[in-house]
Amino acid sequence: MKLAMINDCAFVGETLLKYMPNSIERQHIKRTRGLWSKTFGLAYDILMAKADVYHVHYLLQDCYIATRLGKKPLIGHAHGSDLRENIRSVKWGWIVKHNLKRCDKILVAQPTILDVAKQFNESAEYFPIPFDPLIFFPKPVSTGRRTRQVFIASPHNFEVKGTDKFLYALARVRSHLVVKTIRYGRDWVKAQKLARKLNLKVNFIEKVAHEKMSELYWESDLVLGSFGVGQLDTVAIEAMACGRPVVHSIDERYFPNCPLEKLETIHEAREVISRLLLDEKERKRRVEDQLEYVNAVHSAFILVKKLMAIYEELVGT
Repeated sequence: MKLAMINDCAFVGETLLKYMPNSIERQHIKRTRGLWSKTFGLAYDILMAKADVYHVHYLLQDCYIATRLGKKPLIGHAHGSDLRENIRSVKWGWIVKHNLKRCDKILVAQPTILDVAKQFNESAEYFPIPFDPLIFFPKPVSTGRRTRQVFIASPHNFEVKGTDKFLYALARVRSHLVVKTIRYGRDWVKAQKLARKLNLKVNFIEKVAHEKMSELYWESDLVLGSFGVGQLDTVAIEAMACGRPVVHSIDERYFPNCPLEKLETIHEAREVISRLLLDEKERKRRVEDQLEYVNAVHSAFILVKKLMAIYEELVGT
């Protein structure tokens, strides 16, 4: 079978390609933000691709070009904001809706957007975000240190990720903390100013390569993900896979088996953070529950098998 993977989002495509069987002949068509690369260059690469199945990430121009060029069977893979935000915009909405209707199969990375996808394409199904088990795996936690290491892993987008709420919560925690976060996201400057205002010492570091993120998780005692829209993000999944307790707000209606909680207030977040920093038994229990969950639901080994079954059904083999 020949596969053309088009674009990517949060390294989902790369991770899946890495674990596919050797019998799959694969091509990964990537692009940059450059004008040529995301327009004519992209269209040429898709036009020249010859495959038995086409799998495109994110339901914007990449998917639209593939539909217009008649690439079939075509899988459209939605990752969140395309069906949460772009579909309602004047600029992009018509493209997203066109793609939903024209794709032979729709996968969604978040169950929170599944109903939206099904309004336009009944084939839509939830396909969990995979993690790479060769990069993200548990390591022992450093013991004996009095100062706890906390890592805020999500990009600083206050409206979507709610990292400002975590800063407020951390400022109220009485434990000795060293807080680290990455200098990215549209609100990272605001986050830096807020940390100063709260007298919270936060080390803003440069963005690292995806394969280096595991090192940031391993050196931490606690990882904070998102306090936002209730979806389960890649950083939370990968941090759990690294054997670190994670605080990340989810909508429990969509993730009934996930050992995370829905955070309603900053006070609740502070309580959960404090408990995990102070109670060793609670940390150990949470790590065990989180590892069991991600290995059962989000491991690339499991999800590649599921994806191969989808491919085979589409191509009729």
